[in-house]
Amino acid sequence: MKLLEQLCRIHAPSGNEKNLSEFLLNYIEAHKVQWKSQPVIVKGDAFQDCILLIFGKPRTAIFAHMDSIGFTVRYGNQLVKIGGPQTETGYKLVGEDTQGKIECTLHYDEEEGELTYNYERQIERGTELVFKCDFRETEETVQSCYMDNRLGVWNALKVAETLENGIIAFGAWEEHGGGSVAYMAKYIYEQYGVRQALISDITWVTEGVHPGKGVAISMRDSLIPRRAYVQKIISIAKESGVPFQLEVEGAGGSDAKELQHAAYPWDWCFVGAPEDNVHSPDEIVHKKDIESMVALYRVLMEKL
Repeated sequence: MKLLEQLCRIHAPSGNEKNLSEFLLNYIEAHKVQWKSQPVIVKGDAFQDCILLIFGKPRTAIFAHMDSIGFTVRYGNQLVKIGGPQTETGYKLVGEDTQGKIECTLHYDEEEGELTYNYERQIERGTELVFKCDFRETEETVQSCYMDNRLGVWNALKVAETLENGIIAFGAWEEHGGGSVAYMAKYIYEQYGVRQALISDITWVTEGVHPGKGVAISMRDSLIPRRAYVQKIISIAKESGVPFQLEVEGAGGSDAKELQHAAYPWDWCFVGAPEDNVHSPDEIVHKKDIESMVALYRVLMEKL
């Protein structure tokens, strides 16, 4: 879990994924020699801060977003949300402006609906603030801010260790409207003819999806994937013996929305571990669900 903790501590809210992108490139360069096959690394200005790893003769792509939720400093001590963070008074926020590193406290006025920060000085406007990381591990669980989606990124890196044929796409902006998956999907489809995807992201613990019972295969959220593709994934999961749960929701979304709306015939399915305390500093995931997530992804990337 040391790598997961490192990922959770990196400052990379939507729109400023550069730090995590650089960390991943350095990690990949240092560890790829130990992987089963060596990927072609696609990066550069045409991909902004995003990264594509191309293994062998790919048939399926994994999409994992690098960004997190957070806050932007507005005017005075006002804050604006990045994505949909929880806004409980007392949460510790961290960041940095030209005057130095910052650790401040979130304040939410329920009557006025105003978000502000408490700090010893005025923070420069435009500064991003994120939850302060308090990484906690027990025998059964891992808890921290930004398990969504640093755990999805971690999962992709673990799958990369044994992947022979496939694509891993590390994207940006997912928590705040998306934008990067569209051009990555276009490139992947046009260059490699790949049009089926797995979304390596983290979902919710609900009355129907429980911690410790296995990775969740989402049959739908606010969008509905093509049923034949989802059924194929469920069939492979059943044959594999890997513990999994079926999720059915009417809300929520992921990188899949850009695939669904693309001018290309992409199939997609969200497959991810469930977490509790969503979008807070205390997101918690059961280790059994982490294990089954990696195991199922490895099977799916081989069988699909």
